[in-house]
Amino acid sequence: MGILAWTWIIVGLSFSLYISIAIWAKAKTTGDFYVAERRVPPVLNGMATGADWMSAASFISMAGLISFMGRDGAMYLMGWTGGYVLLAMLLAPYLRKYGKFTVPMFVGERYYSNAARVVAVLCAIFVSFTYVAGQMRGVGIVFSRFLEVSINTGVVIGMAIVFFYAVLGGMKGITYTQVAQYCVLIVAYMLPAIFISIMLTGNPIPQLGYGSSLSEGGQQLLGTTGGYLLDKLDLLQQDLGFKAYTGAGAKSMIDVFMITFALMVGTAGLPHIIIRFFTTPTIRGARASAGWALFFIALLYTTAPAVASFARFNLLLSVNNKAYEQAPQWIKNWSKTGLIAWKDKNGDGKIQFAPGDAFAGKVAFAKTPDGQIEIGPYGEQVVSTPQTPTEKSRNELYVDQDIMVLANPEIAKLPNWVVALVAAGGLAAALSTAAGLLLVIAAALSHDLIKSILIPSTTEKMELIYARIGAGLAVLIAGYFGIHPPGFVAQVVAFAFGLAASSFFPLIIMGIFWKRATKEGAIAGMICGILFTAGYIIYFKFINPGINNAAHWLWGISPEGIGTIGMLINFIVMFLVSKITKEPPQEVQQMVESLRYPRTI
Repeated sequence: MGILAWTWIIVGLSFSLYISIAIWAKAKTTGDFYVAERRVPPVLNGMATGADWMSAASFISMAGLISFMGRDGAMYLMGWTGGYVLLAMLLAPYLRKYGKFTVPMFVGERYYSNAARVVAVLCAIFVSFTYVAGQMRGVGIVFSRFLEVSINTGVVIGMAIVFFYAVLGGMKGITYTQVAQYCVLIVAYMLPAIFISIMLTGNPIPQLGYGSSLSEGGQQLLGTTGGYLLDKLDLLQQDLGFKAYTGAGAKSMIDVFMITFALMVGTAGLPHIIIRFFTTPTIRGARASAGWALFFIALLYTTAPAVASFARFNLLLSVNNKAYEQAPQWIKNWSKTGLIAWKDKNGDGKIQFAPGDAFAGKVAFAKTPDGQIEIGPYGEQVVSTPQTPTEKSRNELYVDQDIMVLANPEIAKLPNWVVALVAAGGLAAALSTAAGLLLVIAAALSHDLIKSILIPSTTEKMELIYARIGAGLAVLIAGYFGIHPPGFVAQVVAFAFGLAASSFFPLIIMGIFWKRATKEGAIAGMICGILFTAGYIIYFKFINPGINNAAHWLWGISPEGIGTIGMLINFIVMFLVSKITKEPPQEVQQMVESLRYPRTI
């Protein structure tokens, strides 16, 4: 069977499973909807947390980043992994002892202020919408290739699916659905990596294979001599004019550090991950689920560098200096989505892959077999725009880095069912995180805003209705940002982490470990931190994108890393304002003391 048929079968079966679980686990109470009645066993909660954590950025985009950036791309891996350890060890047990539903609820009570709670609600919604935009974009990318529809149509399909099980099941339905989604995504990620590792090095463990020597089969397959795979990859890169894959990249050390740190502390401030630790029966269960989640996450994260290396190696060997008419079929398949495109600048009919932009704006062009016209990604005839300075590069091939994991099985010529399985895994990763984020938005609107502040007399039944309406509206807005994203998947997610780092992380840390933190300090810190970070990102990404480069950045720090500075601003403002305002009430200080000594039951 072809890829399309296998995709319909595997994706259809997996979606049927998710929807069946959502119907079985339908939320009947607000406790079900927000925290699954705190009855989720630690192992299952760890698996669900892993699925919630490993979004489209982890599954689809992280290996693509490493594949294109080489060593510098590891900052995403280090930041996200380190951040989870920080969250699990430093925050989760204390927040679980607090024992309520949401992060804004904690903020409101810890800082004895509805104003602080409202600011936290707005920050949670802003962060979550930024994050969920990347997930919906990932869904669109998968559907566009494997169901042969446009990316925008793919986003709409994803919206309909996630709306059904997130709105119906709440946290209870989402949790058990995410357990199933984790099983799908980890098998889909590991299986091709194992196959390719065996093909190239003879080693069935990808984490070891990409640092091994090429096997005889790998040498024959690639038409090259023996040696270490990474050494061969370095040589291939340098022969084409790229920097060595394992060497230093284009980013400055300070930017690499700032991005890594922003991702790490942003992780510890993500509301949709923090809320997962409210679902376990006990504090000990929260600690155990954190450990299990780290194990489940490590399976994918330690494999990502191998997937990136295999994909880059196979890409360089399969495309460069090949006639377009004789190019591998996967290039033509992905060209239909607009995520791979070729423009014959020198008129020789061959694909030249080299450093630099293939053409301005990354608009998809491909020559027809007769070479007379150019066609767009869906077959429409287009007119070439005038060349810009970026088009002077001799590079003729545009490859969107978000496709590297999804295209990897096709590049390596694995069976069609493996290609379809990866599609199902990518969808599972994106939808699982999108559902968790939508729940945060729904809870923030229904519980923290309507029930707690605007209409305190709201009944539990009405609160559940408001939560579902909020989730539905959130799906629509998320879909819009999925169709009009501010960047590639991992970049959009990095912005969300920076916003979380500059808003929630200082607030939670100071709230747990410093009794003197006041409501005025919390409000001022949140506002200053997130406004600075959001303003910096918006300026360079939307207002003046033409100067989005190191020469114009503050201290050479990119928008992806500016959340670290925003976090420092938040800490400083919060500390100074707290020092000059009246200390918190005694009962709040006693609550803080009790949080720092969590019971072990």
